[in-house]
Amino acid sequence: GGQWVQALRLLVEMAHARVELDTITYNAAVSACEKGGQWDLALRLLAEMAHARVELDTITYCAAVSACEKGGQWDRALGLLV
Repeated sequence: GGQWVQALRLLVEMAHARVELDTITYNAAVSACEKGGQWDLALRLLAEMAHARVELDTITYCAAVSACEKGGQWDRALGLLV
């Protein structure tokens, strides 16, 4: 269940190493948050992606919606779909 912690740590380390974070790296982190039940962190990553002008794709949205669903955050999940 702690893989989301490792994924976020790796994302931070990559950023510090000046590795360009792209849709694939963010999607891996969002998916890890989804699997770990961390809907709030998943949504925070989506906001970070938008701020960094990284493309959000179908995988991004599916993982975020699933994270919200698992956390009982139906209103937030619906908000991602409209």
